[in-house]
Amino acid sequence: MTEFPIEMLHRFCPMHAVLDSTGHIVQAGPTLHKVGGSDLDGKRFLEIFEIYRPRSVLSMADLLKAEGRKLHIRLRGGVRTPLKGVLSANGRGGGVINLSFGISVIDAVRDYALTSTDFAPTDLAVEMLYLVEAKSAAMDASRSLNTRLQGAMVAAEKRAFTDTLTGLHNRRAVDQVLDRICRSGQPFSLMHIDLDFFKQVNDTMGHAAGDHVLRCCARAMADTSRKDDTAARVGGDEFVIIYSTLTNRNRLSDLAGHLISRIEQPIPFEDQVCNVSASIGIYCSNGSEQDPARVMEQADVALYAAKRAGRAQYCFFEDQEDRSVTADPSAIAGE
Repeated sequence: MTEFPIEMLHRFCPMHAVLDSTGHIVQAGPTLHKVGGSDLDGKRFLEIFEIYRPRSVLSMADLLKAEGRKLHIRLRGGVRTPLKGVLSANGRGGGVINLSFGISVIDAVRDYALTSTDFAPTDLAVEMLYLVEAKSAAMDASRSLNTRLQGAMVAAEKRAFTDTLTGLHNRRAVDQVLDRICRSGQPFSLMHIDLDFFKQVNDTMGHAAGDHVLRCCARAMADTSRKDDTAARVGGDEFVIIYSTLTNRNRLSDLAGHLISRIEQPIPFEDQVCNVSASIGIYCSNGSEQDPARVMEQADVALYAAKRAGRAQYCFFEDQEDRSVTADPSAIAGE
């Protein structure tokens, strides 16, 4: 084998090792020093590196017999990155073995802090690294874009189910929640709330005052509902609260009375005071699958029974044989 200058081997085969007839490393390329250690020279190659395929390579003589064959190699200690190698004999019992990382090049770059200067100028691994970096950058950009798109979708969906004036849910959200809860057979109750004397506020003080009143009343309804409940504005001055799993009439009476009391508090606006109240119709489910439209209809009937009872009242819908609606006696009594 023709001997090549050390500088040439270093340039074109930065992961080579020149072995003498006893298998000791005479010289090693700069990248191999990074991988196997800076003190490789003078050590037996097979004491630093393990050839695990073919398994029969245990000595320098075995290495020479495997000349030209692809060898699967790894370090015996430290980071055991898989390597590929091939040996070329020099005719004097020694030879040159050239190593590469193969498909493990990405791990090797990370494990040994390698740069493009640690590879031969013609090594395709460098181009592959650039492709991997480009792909990684593209994937990062794609993930970032997907995150932004998902955030935009969530925000758009939230806007689609939110009343922009009050920040409560809107009619679309009520339809979705009511449909789901009715099909599930889960017990629930629904309050249909209509503001009393709201038209007078709009007519005498203007729509800005009316909007302010709606926002104040919405805060009272949000405070009267729990995390799993749904408070919504479904019309101009109409609201709905769906109470999940709550059907206790005493508790609902307390909530309705408290809500009416909150809404009846004078609402300052600029240098004036707005006064409104609320009438409430309450429907309680019986724990079976129900029709959402029928639920809203029954709550609506109870609402107008409350208005007929003198406003600022709440009434329960009672599904009797004649489907009449009665106002809760305690409500009419003003309790």
